[in-house]
Amino acid sequence: MDEIERKQIIELVKQEVVPAIGCTEPIAVALCVARAAETLGKRPAKIEVWLSANILKNAMGVGIPGTGMIGLPIAIALGALIGKSEYQLEVLKDSTPEAVEEAKKDFIEAKRISIALKEGISEKLYIEVTCTAGTDVATAIIAGGHTSFVYLSRNDEVLLQKQQTADNAQQTDAPSLTLRKVYDFAMTAPLDEIRFIGETARLNKAAAERSFEGDYGHGLGKMLRGTYEHKIMGDSVFSHILSYTSGACDARMAGAMIPVMSNSGSGNQGISATLPVLVYAEENGKSEEEIIRALMLSHLTVIYIKQSLGRLSALCGCVVAATGSSCGITWLMGGTYEQITYAVQNMVANLTGMICDGAKPSCALKVTTGVSTAVLSAIMAMENRCVTSVEGIIDKDVDQTIRNLTLIGSQGMNETDKMVLGIMTGKE
Repeated sequence: MDEIERKQIIELVKQEVVPAIGCTEPIAVALCVARAAETLGKRPAKIEVWLSANILKNAMGVGIPGTGMIGLPIAIALGALIGKSEYQLEVLKDSTPEAVEEAKKDFIEAKRISIALKEGISEKLYIEVTCTAGTDVATAIIAGGHTSFVYLSRNDEVLLQKQQTADNAQQTDAPSLTLRKVYDFAMTAPLDEIRFIGETARLNKAAAERSFEGDYGHGLGKMLRGTYEHKIMGDSVFSHILSYTSGACDARMAGAMIPVMSNSGSGNQGISATLPVLVYAEENGKSEEEIIRALMLSHLTVIYIKQSLGRLSALCGCVVAATGSSCGITWLMGGTYEQITYAVQNMVANLTGMICDGAKPSCALKVTTGVSTAVLSAIMAMENRCVTSVEGIIDKDVDQTIRNLTLIGSQGMNETDKMVLGIMTGKE
């Protein structure tokens, strides 16, 4: 691998692994509102929002940080009131209780917000916001990535217009990856150049420990650290992996005002790619270099798979993120590249088909399922046990197996996605 390609991969990781406060879908909507309001140059009297089905699905049932409320209206109102687009996915970090009350009164109770499904688009990540005040109108559109603005206008003046809005348009210039290239990069890149990935450990571990102190979501992480850990799970590395990963997810989905390090636009993916690897490494006395390289292997594997899967799909993101962490754990166990490919094959054979039915507190359950499978797959791999190409969608070539997974998730489950949204929006 030459220096140019190595630097391209480093830039890709820095682009995809970023801090986020709150679930990234409603926060991306708040970001779009903030940019539209900034473009308008005054407080909006009316805010109209049109969303793709996948954004709508992932924003309906999740807590908004610092509000004690669920769903899009408060995220939109705060985006207009105190949001700063320069903060990107931390757009609402300046929120205060006073701002929440003002947002509720001036925007939600005053019925100044409308939210609708954007019809006639194929893009799964699409947010369109129009802010109006008197005769002035401003529009902002995000498409393809949670922070990727493709259109801005004020009155009749177009300020930004990009043609590419495909789901992975933001990765057009990204280096072409394979699992072998991911592994070689993680193992050989100069440590000083990839040490930044260690920040994922600091942020995501802090989110987990915050959850243990409070009562967030379904409290799965806290539950697993209590009576059940000792009576059923055992005080083990495995139970600690489960409690830390689910705990961070509990806090995030409940709207704790604490940043996590996301991966490919998802905080839960960032959590699931980080904490299983970190907990295993710390409890087995691994060195700083081993932790950094294992985290890079995990996170870059997730980025690689997401390149063909897309930002949002009907496939639960924990499938991808836990596959990354299984690779990292396998390597920390002393696994070879071949055994890491076994871990991937085992993961795809097990978890493919887990649906995404929106972002919500119960995501902690799916995250726990994913990381449980990550550990199981790593154990199998270390025993040189691998699901074979005569079984299901597994191919002899691990990269083809990954493409089989992402083809099912990005195309094969589209009807599932529609049905899930129909069920969710049809409930009383």
